Amino acid sequence: MSHVNNLESQHNDPAFANVWQELKWRGLVHVSTDETELEKLLAGDPITYYCGFDPTAPSLHLGNLVQLLVMRRLQLAGHKPLGLVGGSTGLIGDPRPTAERTLNTKDTVAEWVGYLQGQVRRFLSFEGENPARMVNNLDWTAPLSAIDFLREIGKHFRVGTMLRKDAVASRLNSDEGISYTEFSYQILQGMDYLQLFRDYGCALQTGGSDQWGNLTSGTELIRKVEGKSVHALGTPLITNSDGTKFGKSEGNAIWLDPDMCSPYTFYQFWLNTADADVVDRLKVFTFLSRAEIEALGQAVEERPFAREGQKKLAFEVTSLVHGVDATEKVIAASAALFGNGDLTVLDERTLEAATAELPSATIGADGLGIIDLLVASGLSDSKSAARRTVGEGGAYVNNTKVSDPDAVIARDELLHGRYLLLRRGKKNLATIEVSA
Repeated sequence: MSHVNNLESQHNDPAFANVWQELKWRGLVHVSTDETELEKLLAGDPITYYCGFDPTAPSLHLGNLVQLLVMRRLQLAGHKPLGLVGGSTGLIGDPRPTAERTLNTKDTVAEWVGYLQGQVRRFLSFEGENPARMVNNLDWTAPLSAIDFLREIGKHFRVGTMLRKDAVASRLNSDEGISYTEFSYQILQGMDYLQLFRDYGCALQTGGSDQWGNLTSGTELIRKVEGKSVHALGTPLITNSDGTKFGKSEGNAIWLDPDMCSPYTFYQFWLNTADADVVDRLKVFTFLSRAEIEALGQAVEERPFAREGQKKLAFEVTSLVHGVDATEKVIAASAALFGNGDLTVLDERTLEAATAELPSATIGADGLGIIDLLVASGLSDSKSAARRTVGEGGAYVNNTKVSDPDAVIARDELLHGRYLLLRRGKKNLATIEVSA
């Protein structure tokens, strides 16, 4: 399902005369080829541009989301996107700073190509005057023999230049070294740009600034082979103000696939953004106008306790990636956990995601007395402590207060036939799963 229609009404921002100035204000330009020429190009007739995504995992992640939204901003400005999912480059993988990648099987990579194409499609429009197109570099590399590749492409690359690329240089200085396979990656990416230039007149490639060596391998190849100048744009790597790595939650990557990172977890990641980072995240990851973002920035500064910026950020980005319906379910789940909503309306998947980080226990169906539940869940250290909690009015099951220490929870009160949410006081939560 595409969410791109949600963006149309948000894009027309009178604060920007052209898309280049908008990209700069949003902090999305770290490095580029000739900036003056590029700004002029983007302010003129529609151009074709591309960004590549390698299927080295079954899902894209937040770093890729930066590129998807840059692509969408350029399309909203009237330009024509090519979404490339690398069926051939995914078989190799671009060089990481530390060690060789594990090579996945051809069947696995082909399967992941399909997954990633589906994700890319959700952020671009394939209709209208400037429709997007999907391309796969396996289409032009698979028929090419090794001899033809070396004669037609390899001869244009100088080893000295290739060795100076950051990704290659760092690996050469490591204990791991670098294989010829990964060393050749930049040639393949350069060839992609040449092919897209020939087939579609592609004049701009976007990517992360850590990919700058690979981006410019294409601009240099086109200059040598075709005698033409084309452009590249490198976005900055997103970092947190406190020095921690952006895009990770509890050490885990934030994926765009809901099966790998639930909408609840995704929403909570954005909700937990530090005050110092909110405005930058709103600029990069939403289509809110300059005026809206500045107003939210002022709210964060004057009323940080209200977390207006974080709530808007979480809503906007989760809606972009997972849709408004899923986002509203997540918000309802967050409220319901703390007694401000109806737990019974939450679907099982949302409930499981919302309670995944809570203390939990599994018990048999004969242990549903409130005292036993409080002890089993760890909310009370002992039966006497559990009785005190009930007596003081601090025990809740599925957001309903339990005042009788001898109360036994009925089977029909189980959420989805097997779960209970226990709460002691206002904030201490735990879950119980009742075995059959």
